[in-house]
Amino acid sequence: MTLYFIGLGLGDEKDITLKGLETIKKCNKLYLEEYTSKLVRSTRKDLEKFYGKRIISATRDLVENKADDTILKDAKKTNVAFLIIGDPFSATTHVDLKLRADALKIKTEIIPNTSIINAIGITGIDLYKFGRTTTIPFDNKNITSPYEVIKNNLKNNLHTLVLLDLDPSHKKYMTVNQALDYLLKLGLPQTQFCIGCAGIGGKDPTIKAGKAKDLQKKRFSKYPQCMIVASKLHFMEEEAINKWA
Repeated sequence: MTLYFIGLGLGDEKDITLKGLETIKKCNKLYLEEYTSKLVRSTRKDLEKFYGKRIISATRDLVENKADDTILKDAKKTNVAFLIIGDPFSATTHVDLKLRADALKIKTEIIPNTSIINAIGITGIDLYKFGRTTTIPFDNKNITSPYEVIKNNLKNNLHTLVLLDLDPSHKKYMTVNQALDYLLKLGLPQTQFCIGCAGIGGKDPTIKAGKAKDLQKKRFSKYPQCMIVASKLHFMEEEAINKWA
């Protein structure tokens, strides 16, 4: 019996790898983690139709507090797929579940996929020149750490990937405009070059580049959204980014 951590990619139900799809076919229980992200173009029902199997919604509470009686309990007696939008471990969110499975002697297997960490390369920004990634939370009135990360990265001539908070269960998603409002209030220069992104991994992502003050006036309607605060650009990066300006 095995607990499979399967990355779904970012766009829709067809972004899953062949290995991931073959694994799903041999699993008797499917759980979909639905609190850290969302597919750009597909819902849980779309996945169920594509896989031909029922999928159980895995909320944060279920994964963090009730896994012993659900996911892990099932994995002791049958093959279980834990479906994760993006890549299973690009963030540390699901490491705890993996560790708990290991402690219970439950066999696990990881099936990777695309995540925002590498898909952001579509912008033309060099992935090797990114510093620490940061996330801006919804409740950020007294939070300054995301901006501190950005300042430190800029000091070291590194780009920053800024992830934006979301709550898919309530269809609540932070926008690039809200993120810029937050950063500008904390002191981000209005002339700072940034790239706003929406629906990365989907068929037609929205990517717009420019000074923070100008980008703030533009609108992004697809989700999820994220942004890049760029440091000094290489001439090849500048050439690639021209199409988004």
